[in-house]
Amino acid sequence: MAIQKVGVLGCGLMGSGIAQVAATAGCDVTVLEAEQRFLDKGFAGIERSLAKLAEKPDKSGITPEKAKEIRARLQGTTDKSGLADCDIVIEAIIENVEEKKKMHSALDSIVKRDAIFASNTSSISITELMTATKRPERFIGLHFFNPVPLMKLVEVVRTIATDPAVLDTAVEFGKRLGKVPVRTSDKTGFIVNRLLVPYLLDAIRAYEEGVGSIPDIDNAMKLGCGYPMGPFTLLDFVGLDTTYYITHVMYDEFKERRFASPPLLKRLVLAGWYGKKTGKGFYDWSDPQNPVPGEF
Repeated sequence: MAIQKVGVLGCGLMGSGIAQVAATAGCDVTVLEAEQRFLDKGFAGIERSLAKLAEKPDKSGITPEKAKEIRARLQGTTDKSGLADCDIVIEAIIENVEEKKKMHSALDSIVKRDAIFASNTSSISITELMTATKRPERFIGLHFFNPVPLMKLVEVVRTIATDPAVLDTAVEFGKRLGKVPVRTSDKTGFIVNRLLVPYLLDAIRAYEEGVGSIPDIDNAMKLGCGYPMGPFTLLDFVGLDTTYYITHVMYDEFKERRFASPPLLKRLVLAGWYGKKTGKGFYDWSDPQNPVPGEF
């Protein structure tokens, strides 16, 4: 099937990014949110992003005129019926299995039967989310990465029930959005988090055990392994609360120490220090250009 109309559930950081790239690819996009103020905030972010890209059209390919065309393909709604004729609906709401299932269940009877349902979850079982609908063969995972307009990867996740043609359609859709799709199966963590999360948790354990300071460990991995940022900086960007949640999902699945949350991560989350978004995490982000490493 040809995907032309896209529905996006949630207009937060990920949802607004997905909406932007879909509109940039020429799709008509409708974003669903619980309240108008969330739509206003998300769309303001999209407009800032497009304006920034339009400042360097030679690099981004987006002129001020094209930015206006992209914005014209985007609309927001607080009414679920606004997604009824979408070809694909991509969910990017809070990382909570019950909330996601509730949303998919509510939309299942509203959105046309041949539409594809997709979740942007980074850790929750696609199969479990699928059970909230009557379209298991048309349910997949589409895991984008932050910031969506810039990151090239999308994980396309199949379940044992996914129709192969739906998977192929999702892969082609990912390519149309300018992404590099990688196919994976519904195993906890998919590809990226299955490999990334143990690395991040080991970095915290290394610090707890006195192997090195936060900036020394970050610099070692940047300069020694060629990573664009060290593990503690990355943790602060991802969100310590998000990482902490993922550790619970992965540990519940595998019961292995490498997926268990280190004590320091738990303490920082309990203190409300979630990283860059709260101003404090492993670094103090009061001055974003010069973050100050903590000592714990």
